[in-house]
Amino acid sequence: MRLMDATLMTGAQIDNIAEWCRINDVNPRTYYRHRARITAEGTWQERSRRPRTTPTATPQQIVDEIVRLRTELAPDNGADSVLAELLELAQQQNWASSGLVVPARATINRILDRAGLLDKNPAKRPRSSWRRFGFARPRDCYQIDGTEYRLAPGSPDGTTAVAIDVIDDCTRVWVASHACPAETTQAALAAMNAAEQDWGLPGLVLADNGTAWAHPHRFLDKTLTSRFSRALATKGTRVIHSSPYHPQTCGKCERLHATAARLLAHHYPDPPADVAELQTRLDHVRARYNTVRRHSSIGRIPPLRAWHNAPQHGGPADLPRQTDATVHALKVHTNGVIALSDYQVSIGRAHAGATITVLRNGDHITAYDLTGQPLGHLMINPGRRYQGTLTPAA
Repeated sequence: MRLMDATLMTGAQIDNIAEWCRINDVNPRTYYRHRARITAEGTWQERSRRPRTTPTATPQQIVDEIVRLRTELAPDNGADSVLAELLELAQQQNWASSGLVVPARATINRILDRAGLLDKNPAKRPRSSWRRFGFARPRDCYQIDGTEYRLAPGSPDGTTAVAIDVIDDCTRVWVASHACPAETTQAALAAMNAAEQDWGLPGLVLADNGTAWAHPHRFLDKTLTSRFSRALATKGTRVIHSSPYHPQTCGKCERLHATAARLLAHHYPDPPADVAELQTRLDHVRARYNTVRRHSSIGRIPPLRAWHNAPQHGGPADLPRQTDATVHALKVHTNGVIALSDYQVSIGRAHAGATITVLRNGDHITAYDLTGQPLGHLMINPGRRYQGTLTPAA
């Protein structure tokens, strides 16, 4: 075809068209069709093969709504957030009576891509490969962690400040955020006091091994407890710690840090002048996070709605309950073994007589001592009664 089109466009003389078509394996009707178009238009160009009508195409009205929501919902303006807003809009405006249908998530992404509004992300680990762990009720467990923010140059409070965030494990409610000059035990207790006043205390607090919430010498003596743990223990709340160098255990709080930083950058492009201004900004974005922003892990509703929709709430007087995982308070026998359901697990004779906490998530169990220090973990083999010893915590 390219040889034929080039020959026709150059105006080369062909004495015997039938013979030329036979030699070059071209249908004569194709030759005359191309020649007619090149004579009329001066060149041969592929024309669009798009159908004149597309009955199943997304109506322009919905396309305009998707583009509008992409702008209005920033920075939480992904396809999931747009879809949730469209579902509510369709119900409010009774789209069904007009024959309008809310498009699928993939369709929304294609529309955003055509409009040049889609962020191209690199390939990520598929979500199906992750196993989510979550407590069943609000106030069963809070996660606490600190993150650093940069202050404006010349700030009287130095160059950086710390925000200690506390999040409810079940509903993802951001229960507290305390801005302070440094991550200290006093600041951590201040954050928990703020959480207690507004939302109440949980049964458990999950933290990493930072010195603000864990004893600095616990690696030498695991019986040592921190001031943070002792202060909460007087109110009935128990502190447990993640394994060292394993931030995924406190992943909800780690993810909250990233979301908070994105919200702050969107609403306040310039760094705060001091710690007090950082606190004001955090209070503003925390209110938006809890009441407006839809959270993908709780059914695309704001965390505050999930909190109020919960039929029951936990607390220090009620042991956390699980649907996808279970919490067990077990006594270690004299031979160093615990009985978990129909299985026996060796904890070690050094813990004989002690009561430990075991978190079971499917066939995976993790054991904690009275100080909240992880003792180890293992995968249960359903075909064996005796499961052996724990794999020590890293």
